[in-house]
Amino acid sequence: MNSCDVIVIGAGAAGMMCAAVAATRGRTVMVVDHADAPGEKIRISGGGRCNFTNRFVTPAQFLSANSHFCISALSRYTPQDFIALVERYGIAYHEKTLGQLFCDGSAQQVIDLLLTEMRQAGATLRLKCNVEQVEKTPEGFSLRFSNGENWQCAALVVACGGKSIPKMGASDFGYRLAAQFGLGVTPTRPALVPLTFEAALLERLKPLAGVAVPARVRHGKTSFEEAMLFTHRGLSGPAILQISSYWREGEDIRVDLLPGSDLFAALQAAKMQNGKQAAHTFLGTLLPRRLAKQIAEEQACVGNLADLSHVKLRALSDAVNDWRITPAGTEGYRTAEVTVGGIDTRALNSGTMEAKAVPGLYFIGEVVDVTGWLGGYNFQWAWSSGWCAGQAVQAANRTVA
Repeated sequence: MNSCDVIVIGAGAAGMMCAAVAATRGRTVMVVDHADAPGEKIRISGGGRCNFTNRFVTPAQFLSANSHFCISALSRYTPQDFIALVERYGIAYHEKTLGQLFCDGSAQQVIDLLLTEMRQAGATLRLKCNVEQVEKTPEGFSLRFSNGENWQCAALVVACGGKSIPKMGASDFGYRLAAQFGLGVTPTRPALVPLTFEAALLERLKPLAGVAVPARVRHGKTSFEEAMLFTHRGLSGPAILQISSYWREGEDIRVDLLPGSDLFAALQAAKMQNGKQAAHTFLGTLLPRRLAKQIAEEQACVGNLADLSHVKLRALSDAVNDWRITPAGTEGYRTAEVTVGGIDTRALNSGTMEAKAVPGLYFIGEVVDVTGWLGGYNFQWAWSSGWCAGQAVQAANRTVA
């Protein structure tokens, strides 16, 4: 039977980071993935430029049933650590809003960085290779691959991601493997995903498809102030993607289309100064014209400002500053950037990512119940959790480096 110290299932961000770190520590490491190429989610991220981390990462930007679980990994391998690695490879990058860091060039640079780190440390990569069976053995784990090969390893690292973007091969394999070994899995749902409208509302708002506007979107006590986009299915844009991680079906969201502005006061002042001005004309000086016209018509504010009552002006301002809407759903895993939920963190050691009840079994990255905000946070979780597992995995004799 073929053997090595460590087998990593999944050649994504977390898996390749873990493999490189483990191999640097003298472990014999093999990464296996069913895909044709490594790092596919890295390749498409950030519009092809990879938002590889965020300068302002804190545990507060992550969702989990256990909000404290991510603290250890994020503090042990920080954004500054990965930035230093990027700089060591001479990869030019720039900062966008809110601390988001992107490559100046292609996301392939980050993939090449990880592949080089793996290669130089001696880790090997097997693509187009499905893992069909995993069993626990006294020495560690035995695996059977789709090509008929059998392998044995002392440590097994599961880094195969969640359910998001199934066209790229995403599946529930990691969750099924966890269940096989008795680990709990918290409920999963699509996250960082556009929201959809029911048919009647979609028909009414169809003329707004393609309109973008800065907005503050709120769900409960959580809010995000970023761009929002009307689509032919509902709403998208960074503000919507962010709030989608918190939203649940049947609940509403509240949208302020003029964050920081008191539209009611502005309407009253405009009524006094130029009462002959149409409501949608004034509103069009503050919002995109199509959106202004739609809102004015929806609120039946079609006359001049001078002819609109206090109640009408208040309704118009509320429709802008506090638009309440109940989405029908999301676009699902098809377009979701990540998956909320996953391997129950109570089953894992927060410092090593090792399953407490199954020595030698590790879970890292998106497959774990830790989900970051949009803006480089999920990649940082991949680097941090992968680094921690790579530092912890043992060789066949279980000796400590």
